[in-house]
Amino acid sequence: MTDLSLEILKQIRDELKQSNERLDRLERRQTETEVRLATELVAVATAVRDLRDVLLEDRKLRETMNDHERRITVLERRAG
Repeated sequence: MTDLSLEILKQIRDELKQSNERLDRLERRQTETEVRLATELVAVATAVRDLRDVLLEDRKLRETMNDHERRITVLERRAG
């Protein structure tokens, strides 16, 4: 093998090492991003579930209030 061939092979090896290092960094960043996204997705799902619970409770209170309003109206008509 000639010195030139050996030098070219060394350069290829070095470039492959650099490429592998860049790929490793990219993979770590992608993993970190996926973890952050999963964490945020859980937070959003929790917020949506909490909002649903509040809306359901509001609906129940509204129905109760409407019922009370009807009953008060009936009592006022009887009294007045």
